[in-house]
Amino acid sequence: FMFIPTVNVFRMSLFRMGGITNKKEFVGMQNFKTLLGDRNFLEAMQNSIVIIVMVTICTIFLAVLFAALLSRGNFKGKNIFRVIFYIPNILSIVVIAGIFGAIYDPSNGLLNTFLRAIHLDGLAHQWMGDPKIVLYSVIFALVWQAIGYYMVMYMASMASVPMSLYESASLDGAGRLTQFFQITLPLIWTNIRTTLTFFIISTINMAFLFVKAMTSGGPNGASEVALSYMYGQKDAGLYGYSMAIGVVIFVFSFALSALVNKATEREPLEF
Repeated sequence: FMFIPTVNVFRMSLFRMGGITNKKEFVGMQNFKTLLGDRNFLEAMQNSIVIIVMVTICTIFLAVLFAALLSRGNFKGKNIFRVIFYIPNILSIVVIAGIFGAIYDPSNGLLNTFLRAIHLDGLAHQWMGDPKIVLYSVIFALVWQAIGYYMVMYMASMASVPMSLYESASLDGAGRLTQFFQITLPLIWTNIRTTLTFFIISTINMAFLFVKAMTSGGPNGASEVALSYMYGQKDAGLYGYSMAIGVVIFVFSFALSALVNKATEREPLEF
C-alpha cells in the first residue's frame, strides 16, 4: 500500500500524461527540466520552505516553553491550561480554517476589531487578502494548532526527569533558568530531536491542508505551497508533471529531515 504507489510516482514522473486515459508519452527527465524554469513552482517551494522554518522554530520553542512552565511552574489551574492548549489539536482543519477566517475577517473579524478598539487602525489589514502577509497568517494558524500536541509530549519527558537533580542544583545555587538549560533541556533533547524530524515532514502536509482550507493558494498564488501547486497541475491535466513535483517534494523532505537529524545529533545523556 505504500511501496508500490511511491515507486509509481517516480515512474509516472517520466511520462507526459493526463491521468484520465492510458495515453502517455515517455519524456524522460523533461518534466524535471521544466520544473527548474517554472517560476510558479519555485515560488511555491519558497513558500513551503518559509513555512517549514518559521512554523518549526516557533512551535518547538513555544511547546518547550509552555511545557516547562506547566511542569515546574507554581500557579493554580495548571491542568486547565493543559487542556486549553491541547484543544486546537483535536479540531479538524476545516474548523480551524473557519475560526481563523472569522478572526481575520477584514470588516468584522476579531483581530481588526481589537486593533481598532485600541486605536491601532493602521495595523488593521486584509490578513488573507494581502499577498505580503497572507503566508504569515497561515503560519500563525499552523503554530496555534500544533503547540498543544508537542507541549504534552515534552511535558511527559520532563516528568521523567528525577526531582533529585533539581534539588541538588538548587542547593548548589542554580536558578530555574540555569536548571532548565543545564538539566531539563539536555535530558529531553532526544525527544526534541525525534519530534523535530517528524514535525518537519508533517508540516509539509499540514501546510497544504491549511492553505487549501484557508486561502486556496491565493491571492494570486501568494500562499501557494508545493503540494497545493502539485494538485493544481494534476487538476489541469498535467499528471506526469505533477508526479515530477511529487518526486521533488519526496526527495526534499527526506533530505531536509536527514540534514536536521545530523545537525541535532549529540551524545545522549542518561540518569
